[in-house]
Order: sequence, then C-alpha cells, then structure tokens
Amino acid sequence: MADDFVLDGRCKGFPLNAAPCAVSQLGERGWNLLDDTLTYPVAVLRRPALMHNLNWMQNFVQRKEVALAPHGKTTMSPELFRLQLQAGAWGMTFANVHQLRVGLSAGVQRAIIANQLVSDADLDGLDALLQQHPRARVWFLVDSLAQLEALSQWGVRRQNARCWDVLLEWGIAGYRTGCRSLPQALTLAQAIAASPHVRLGGVECYEGGLGRCDSAHDTEAITALVRSVQTLVQQIDAQKLWGNDEVLLSAGGSAVFDLVIPMLKLQVKDRPVQGVLRSGCYVTHDHWNYARYLKLVEAREGLSESLQPGLEVWALVQSVPEPGLAILSAGRRDLSFDQCLPLPVRWAARGQRTAEAMQACPSHWQIKALSDQHAHMVFDAEEPWPQVGDRVALGISHPCTTFDKWRWMALMEDDGRISGAISTHF
Repeated sequence: MADDFVLDGRCKGFPLNAAPCAVSQLGERGWNLLDDTLTYPVAVLRRPALMHNLNWMQNFVQRKEVALAPHGKTTMSPELFRLQLQAGAWGMTFANVHQLRVGLSAGVQRAIIANQLVSDADLDGLDALLQQHPRARVWFLVDSLAQLEALSQWGVRRQNARCWDVLLEWGIAGYRTGCRSLPQALTLAQAIAASPHVRLGGVECYEGGLGRCDSAHDTEAITALVRSVQTLVQQIDAQKLWGNDEVLLSAGGSAVFDLVIPMLKLQVKDRPVQGVLRSGCYVTHDHWNYARYLKLVEAREGLSESLQPGLEVWALVQSVPEPGLAILSAGRRDLSFDQCLPLPVRWAARGQRTAEAMQACPSHWQIKALSDQHAHMVFDAEEPWPQVGDRVALGISHPCTTFDKWRWMALMEDDGRISGAISTHF
C-alpha cells in the first residue's frame, strides 16, 4: 500500500510544478528543506530523532521484559508501522477496523483493537480481514453483556461460527469504556467463558485518564488501578475462565507508561503471561505535553537519555503587519492545538540554505493564536525580529492531531536534506 502512494501537487506541501513520485523515491530528488522547493507549510519528521526514539522505546520494553504494540492511530503511516516492527515491536494497536486494515496491509501480524466492536459492519469487516490475512491474530475489547449479546447475535444472523479473541476491559469511573466494578467484570468474564462466540484472551485497561503530570499523584492513582486489575486477574484465574493458553495483559498510553509495568508482569497459574505496552506517541514524541510527562518518567526511572521531539511543521513568515506581530503560513488546518498552541522552536532566515542557518528560536517568539491558515506569532523588541520570508519550525504537542492533517510528511536529516517520506492513511 505505502510503496504505491504517489506524491504530487494534490498533496499539501508538495510543489505543484514537480513531477509526481512514489513516497519511497522522494529521497532521490536531492531536495533540501532550506532550498524552498517544498511549499509552505510543510510537515517534516527529523529522521535521526525518529530512529533514536524507535530504539529508545524498544530498549525500554526489553529492560522491563514486556512487549510493545504501539498505537497506530498516532501516525496511521504504513512506513512507520514497518519501522516499528523492524525495531522489534510485538504487534500494533488500532482503534477501529479501518485502521486495522491499513496495519495488516503493512505486514502487521498481531494487533489489538483497543476498542469495543458492536456493529455488524465492523464485525463483517473484521471477519473479511481475518479471511484475507489468515496468519494474523487480532484481539478486541469487551466491557458489557450487551456487547457480548451483539457478538452472539451477529454469529447467529450470519451463520458464522467464528470465535473472536477478546480482552476484558477494566475501566475508570467517570472516564471512558470498561467495567466499573469487580462483580460486573467477573460476571462478564464468566459469560465470555460460556460463549461459543468469543475467547477470553486477557485483560486490558487504559491509565491515561488518571495522569495529572504530578508524580506523587500519578504513582498513587495508577498503583491503585494496577491493584484492581490484579484482583480481577486473580479471580478470573481462580475460576479458570481464560480461553487461550497464553494470557495477554495490556495497558499503556504515552504519558505515564512506566507506572503500568507492574500490571503487565502479573502472573497466573499454569500458563504464560504476555504483557503488552501500547504507547504510540513515542515515535515522534512532542515539544510540550508528553515532554513534560517524560521528565517525570526520567526521574522515576533514573534515565540519562530521553526521547527526542521529531515532528515539526515549517511555515513562512508571510507578513509582519505591525511591530511585535508576525503572521506565519500555518494554522489550525496544519497543526495540533488541542493540548497547547504550537511552539516556535527553530528558524532560518530568508535565503540562507546551509545547515548552520537553522537556529533555535528566541524565547520571546511565541504563538498567541491560530487562524485556519495562519499562526499569529508575537515577539518583543529584542533582536532578532522575524522578517518576511524567514522560515520558522513549529513544534507541536500531541502528535496524533497533527498527523491526521497531512497525507504525507518528509523525512529530514539534521542538515535539512530530504531523505525520504512517509504517507498517512486516516
């Protein structure tokens, strides 16, 4: 799929007068970000940071003796999925059947759909995908008897004897999906074990809703969550309700992933346990939200090396209409802004084309607002002032909601060379 994706003038950031090319061939063009061949705004992935992050997270899970199934919704990029698998990922995580299709086409063999499937259309689609990819193994979440009944009715209506692999989801009160009490979860586990339509493969939870970027609070709250899951796992095990020889235990967003490791290493009697961490944003990291959480992870783990921000959206200073205000050529249509506004992180003056031209932005350059197609950057009287034609790299928070605004992103070396590209398939 990805190797066939063609870049041309219909793709934002790709020059209109350039000949089309496959994503895999872009590096052969000899382009450089600073030669202004690409149109602004343009999203780039800093390739050295990307490769560092892939290795960093794989080393982390290996030290912890758990597996990694990063959430594909972050990037929805087959090229990045393959890099994650090549780095050692056990599998991938997805949010729905559409995303799973992209992953399976990219070569994913193990996948968790970290969501409930209920509708006939989704079950029909998953059944078709499993027929097309008979070696793939896919688990999805169940959290209610009503959902279990919907799965059973689908099998009867379709006269389909498929037995779904499922994970029972433990939830958080007032938050998203998942069972809210031990009696509810045990009743559901018993019903799953008695059903010919599903197999109980393990237990899943998502701890992200508990994080406050306060290490004392986060540790206490997530430790309590882990203990709740431990009690549930022990009771399921005591009643011998597992449906497979191996038990999967899965958790892990991108903020406090270190704190759920004890859950992933719980043990049961008479069968192996596979702990699966699902953090996804590590692949590009970010410049604010996850960066601040990671500082706490570093302190708790005693780490000397960290993830690096790898995603930037470069924009042009297109107007300096009044003192202290510059208007950049990127806005809400190009950048995430759900966690915080973009941050000016690097810049290069107009016409400068060497690697040395890229400098850290002055601290007084700040984005104060976004329009649909513009960023409003304020600055004070200190030098340097941004000038029309200068290029500014905007760092982002929460990479998920920047990736979905681009059909492709350039891979950039530290000297600005464009060495390749990735495609996205939202």
